[in-house]
Amino acid sequence: MKNIVFYDATCPFCYRVKKLLKPLDWLNQVKWVSVQEVEINGRYPYLEGRNILEEIHLLTEQGELKKGFSAIRLLLLKLPPVSLVGMIFYLPGISRLGSPLYIGFSKRRYQWFGQYDKPRY
Repeated sequence: MKNIVFYDATCPFCYRVKKLLKPLDWLNQVKWVSVQEVEINGRYPYLEGRNILEEIHLLTEQGELKKGFSAIRLLLLKLPPVSLVGMIFYLPGISRLGSPLYIGFSKRRYQWFGQYDKPRY
């Protein structure tokens, strides 16, 4: 099983990040699934009851669900060209800064970047 990243396909920033990171998956370890697809087909029952539009979610190969900053740093670790950044994000104390910054950014992403009328995949 691949790592599955659940992203907001109506968020221009999220969509661009996906487009930027997808080609860096040289080892083909990541599958990208839009939150909108999940809401339509209900294929991922372990996401039920979670507000998956608030933060990015990542389901690991081992079946562990990560969200927000934890998901970002693991995702970066899986992509060879940016894995060093992922390693830096695991240094002691980084998550105390990274998590609140991620949450603040995520809450304002529509204000700063707008929102698509229809999902982009």
